[in-house]
Amino acid sequence: MVETRLIDGKAFAETMRARLKDEVAAFVNETGVTPGLAVVLVGEDPASAVYVRNKGKQTLEAGMASIEHKLPADTAQDDVLALVRALNADDAVHGILVQLPLPAHIDAQAVLATIDPAKDVDGFHVVNAGRLAVGLDALVPCTPLGCVMLLRDTLGSLAGLEAVVVGRSNIVGKPLAQLLLREDCTVTIAHSRTRDLPGVCRRADILIGAVGRPEMIRGDWIKPGATVIDVGINRVAGADGKGRLVGDVAFAEAQGIAGAITPVPGGVGPMTIACLLANTLTAARRQVG
Repeated sequence: MVETRLIDGKAFAETMRARLKDEVAAFVNETGVTPGLAVVLVGEDPASAVYVRNKGKQTLEAGMASIEHKLPADTAQDDVLALVRALNADDAVHGILVQLPLPAHIDAQAVLATIDPAKDVDGFHVVNAGRLAVGLDALVPCTPLGCVMLLRDTLGSLAGLEAVVVGRSNIVGKPLAQLLLREDCTVTIAHSRTRDLPGVCRRADILIGAVGRPEMIRGDWIKPGATVIDVGINRVAGADGKGRLVGDVAFAEAQGIAGAITPVPGGVGPMTIACLLANTLTAARRQVG
């Protein structure tokens, strides 16, 4: 048995946002420009609505301008694209975020491809993905960026560590692997088709669950002393009939095996919005020059 340290993403994010608030104030004082973040929400997905509300609140608290566009679920794709083009052309908007998932009749890739890469604070545009892949400066997806910040804070240098990322999405798995390569980790991307997935996970000094399946990664998949980052947020039925949030890692089983682990909630989640605000300030600095 090892003593498992909890990685407090909520506290880290609060400190980060406080620092950002000071940086935003200095930027506004120097340039006269208030960084603006525009969020587009199409439809009434409850989880997305809560997330957008939190983003707006924290954007304002950081001293930035929050611009929200809430569109009905039946909005035509051409109308969404027209809105994105208008935001691209708006000098008061420095960051654009289109909340996913979009309704089924809208091609998410077409919408993301229309966002100006310089304003793509989610880091999903192929230009930013490509720049990240070849090691150039890019706006980096917020959740992977937050994961790496927590890892650095927990472990210091990541050089030479073996990292296994379970999940290969364009939003988390792939960009996170690129960021870990930048940190000089040895990186494996694993997924549902990986042969002997438990055995692959047991090699990891850093194990990241980003697959979206409740408690899929069991305690005996974890190398003793490994650092575990749980990106998953899954709602499951509780014993009392109410829903509860769990990650992709069986948290109770990981206790006493992992050297450190992020809880769900309160781990990676708060880092995502903090990194979004950081990306918006970065984008504003570049646009203002």
